Amino acid sequence: MFTGIITDIGTVRSVSRQAGGDTRLEIATPRPFTNVAMGASIALSGACMTVIDQGDQWFLFEVSDESLSKTTLGGWVAGRKINLERALKAGDELGGHYVSGHVDGVGRLTGRQEVAGSLRLTFALPKPFHRLVAPKGSITLDGVSLTVNEVGATPGSTLGETEFTVNIIPHTATHTTLGALAVGDGVNFEIDMLARYMARLMETAGA
Repeated sequence: MFTGIITDIGTVRSVSRQAGGDTRLEIATPRPFTNVAMGASIALSGACMTVIDQGDQWFLFEVSDESLSKTTLGGWVAGRKINLERALKAGDELGGHYVSGHVDGVGRLTGRQEVAGSLRLTFALPKPFHRLVAPKGSITLDGVSLTVNEVGATPGSTLGETEFTVNIIPHTATHTTLGALAVGDGVNFEIDMLARYMARLMETAGA
């Protein structure tokens, strides 16, 4: 479990495919992550992964094909910057919202505008997630907890996509990877878990 408050920006150091196995990602960190045990969970741009090896300011993770197919991790190469967050501990301050680290899919940036010193970012989400994003609700983008501004249909989309906007302050733009996004870039998104379970209850009503 996470909160969507990013603590560090890491760098992909290597990506390797194991013979007959999963993909391995080695991530360099800007400072040592103290007291991180083998088997601990760390969110990599919103995707919860398990530490299988570590050293001085680096971690190694194995990523399944399922995770590669549902996230941006399949396109990561050495040198890519990623958001890092350690798992929430009981008693920690909950600064964002409850984030599971289970990515629902990949959205894309469709607009970027500077407004009074902040960044107004517009993203498009594919069906069926358009039903699960609400104005002033929470959403996680590349591991960052954000508040949705407006929600509406994506102009010209033939995929039934839904657009929504978020505002990020200069601190968030600088201390996460969101400030460097360009139009067309993909992001990992996680729908607020309350919306996820509410949708499931409605789907199975009367079952």
